[in-house]
Amino acid sequence: MRRVPHAFSLAIAYEREDDGRWLADIPALPGVTACGRSKRKATAAVQALALRLIADRLEHGEAVPGPMSVSFIAA
Repeated sequence: MRRVPHAFSLAIAYEREDDGRWLADIPALPGVTACGRSKRKATAAVQALALRLIADRLEHGEAVPGPMSVSFIAA
């Protein structure tokens, strides 16, 4: 019997700084915040950081083992 991947979505919250930079934050992953000169760059940076954190947790047995599907939802 084939196992279905565990799927979860990570919402990204945005904030614009006074100097025009964008901050992107993933509330479900405390500390996963990144900034960029554009919203697109901030999004790419925070997604990369989130994936690094998830990979680190997998390597240390802190996440659910097995196949996994991740998607990001920009709010």
